[in-house]
Amino acid sequence: MKRMRDVLELALIVLLVVSCHATRKSTDSLTKTSDLPAFDKEGHRGCRGLMPENTVAAMYKAIDIGVNTLEMDAVITKDGEVILSHEPFFSASIATKPDGSRVTSTEERSLNIFGMTYEETQRYDVGLAVNPGFKDQQKMAATKPRLADVIDSVETYIKKKGLKPVFYNIETKCSPKTDGQYHPAPDEFVTKLMEVINKKGIGARVIIQSFDFRTLQVINSKYPSMITAALVADAKGIAEHIKLLGFKPDIYSPLYTLVKPEMVKECHDQQVRILPWTVNDKPTIEKLKAMGVDGIISDYPNLF
Repeated sequence: MKRMRDVLELALIVLLVVSCHATRKSTDSLTKTSDLPAFDKEGHRGCRGLMPENTVAAMYKAIDIGVNTLEMDAVITKDGEVILSHEPFFSASIATKPDGSRVTSTEERSLNIFGMTYEETQRYDVGLAVNPGFKDQQKMAATKPRLADVIDSVETYIKKKGLKPVFYNIETKCSPKTDGQYHPAPDEFVTKLMEVINKKGIGARVIIQSFDFRTLQVINSKYPSMITAALVADAKGIAEHIKLLGFKPDIYSPLYTLVKPEMVKECHDQQVRILPWTVNDKPTIEKLKAMGVDGIISDYPNLF
């Protein structure tokens, strides 16, 4: 009888420890995202529909419109600078070469940012050739800026205008297939990114998002106070993606066409925020709001 009682007591202790751990993890996640607005209006690449993407001008415009969060993409140069770019190369859809000619689709992937110094990247313009998919985009001279310079510019702009501080949603542009070719391995990528974020003292207002779960795993392991967002474009669902991640992200960020009321409920049951991308028309924005999503990423933040 005594042995049985000891076994039962041990089992009860284990159950309580596991329960407390799960509760703490859930509470930690809620605490990390507690400063985010109830509905997070995010400008995709600043506001790609209106200004050249991932530029300081796009961030200013998004702030003027009234976004809560500036969404952007990060890549690494040959000399270790973190700069804003959706592709790890100069895309034919937006880039002009130093001689004034357009980058072509056949040569774009050879213009590898990871193989260039930051100074070399500044010879290419990314604002004069209006993206053909965004006819309302304003044409202007622009280059791919350093993340550090974007943060400095944004923080100064906000203070000058007396506005509330914004959040930064930064995507790590990397993939297992191109480690060492277009970007460093996840550990080094995250280290360089976090060096900038920590130096600027904005960690509490930063979300790290990625399709490459490896970088999110590094963040969760080495920088557990950071907010993480799992970007997904498949229909596996949050439960399966949590298994693949190995932990529960603070934000689940699916392609907007995947979002159904059941998905919203499942995320909220898991105490995970749901933030769809990239929604560019008013009726769909309103439909998703009615479902109860926690925010939306849009190229046209003026539609919110």
